[in-house]
Amino acid sequence: MTDATVPPSDSDSTRERIVAAAKAEFSRYGIAGARVDRIAKEARTSKERVYAHFRSKEALYAFVAGRELAAVADATRMDPADLPGYAGRLFDYFIDQPEHFRMIGWGRLELADAAQSHLDDPTRVALAHKLDQLRRAQDAGHLDPAWDPIDVIALVNQIATTWLSQIELRSFEVEQARDPAVSARRAAVVEAVQRLFPRAN
Repeated sequence: MTDATVPPSDSDSTRERIVAAAKAEFSRYGIAGARVDRIAKEARTSKERVYAHFRSKEALYAFVAGRELAAVADATRMDPADLPGYAGRLFDYFIDQPEHFRMIGWGRLELADAAQSHLDDPTRVALAHKLDQLRRAQDAGHLDPAWDPIDVIALVNQIATTWLSQIELRSFEVEQARDPAVSARRAAVVEAVQRLFPRAN
């Protein structure tokens, strides 16, 4: 029986199981290390069914990553007039779901060159949208026009995710930080972005 002959609800259910299993697999092993047979087993389906839904492992990753980037955008809502607030929401999202940060990170490492040649790459599309938002905010007087928007988004993203990308610091947090609470790390992220890109009045 093929996906074309099963009821749509069954096909949709299989697809969602594949996506959920793939998200966990990519987060743990990256793209190169991920195995379609493990994804199929976790999704309670066959490799053939996985490939019926997604033509390749890379296509499956692109779909999962695109969905995740949309979820991040929806949960964090970048407001160019309040970049400190945006940084705080990014911090919260990935601190609560570090596996999602890892999954996106694998794509940056393994597919960076390929993504440059695909205008519909989800990371590229999301970035282009944010840059357009920042340019409009500068035109409206809500953001200092002296900054290049590409630098703005790079700096805000890096500051917001620094505790996830610099994991070697986490082992020193309890013994070295004046305040080891996660809330203190969040406050530092928000304050750093506030000093660089003050909220619009």
